[in-house]
Amino acid sequence: MAAGDRYGFTYVRAELEDEHILLVTLDRPERRNAITPEMHDELTPLFRRIAEDRVVRVVILTGAGDKAFCAGADFGGMSANLEGGAYEDGFPELMLGSAALVRAQLAVPQPMIAAINGDAIGLGATMALFCDIPLMAAEARLADPHVSAGLVAGDGGAILWPMLMGLNRGKEFLLTGDLMGSEEAARLGLVNHVYPRSALLDEARTLARRLAAGPQVAIQFNKRLANTELVDRVNRVIDASLAMEAITFTTADHREAVRSFLEKRPPTFS
Repeated sequence: MAAGDRYGFTYVRAELEDEHILLVTLDRPERRNAITPEMHDELTPLFRRIAEDRVVRVVILTGAGDKAFCAGADFGGMSANLEGGAYEDGFPELMLGSAALVRAQLAVPQPMIAAINGDAIGLGATMALFCDIPLMAAEARLADPHVSAGLVAGDGGAILWPMLMGLNRGKEFLLTGDLMGSEEAARLGLVNHVYPRSALLDEARTLARRLAAGPQVAIQFNKRLANTELVDRVNRVIDASLAMEAITFTTADHREAVRSFLEKRPPTFS
């Protein structure tokens, strides 16, 4: 547990700053803050701790280092998928842990600002876009490339992208997995503001101080009302999307995607 860390997690730092602002940092910079199963297990308890922390009025979520906000799932751990042994009994943890993570983040009553300091990919993009006010570094990029791994974007991407930027645009990025630059992300409504990386965290703190000084009951109730449609969509779609993702983990296309990644060659899908 690092000095000043509020909750004592291993892979996520939470530091209480002045004026009731909690700075949460995804902290695996040597792996572009990619999410391992151990790190994933900390995220749901993290959001639940924040929701119960009456000292915290505003949350800033960011990534350690300059290279990435979060590169999504740590692909290095997928080699076991080639033999099919990684997902015994249909991988029920996907249905349990991933659904719980989405719901835990949405249940945080305090406003959450995403300071997207670098690339936000897959689950990293999902967590950033589930925040209430996403701010993005000019140098950063967004993508949900589940499809490139032969997978369904089950952990929230299939819900968020069409909702935030329109059905057909959202489907285009889900079906291609293409990277999106910061200006395009702002133009299409995925993020609210773009700043130089060097200014991003200061801008996030300025906004956080303004929110922390505001009327907390009204702010939290406005968030709750505005999120009603999003929460309803999550409740209607998340279980089906995760079930479909679980199916795609067993496909030949996913195995080919992993094999081609490890062999550093383009995949040939069946």
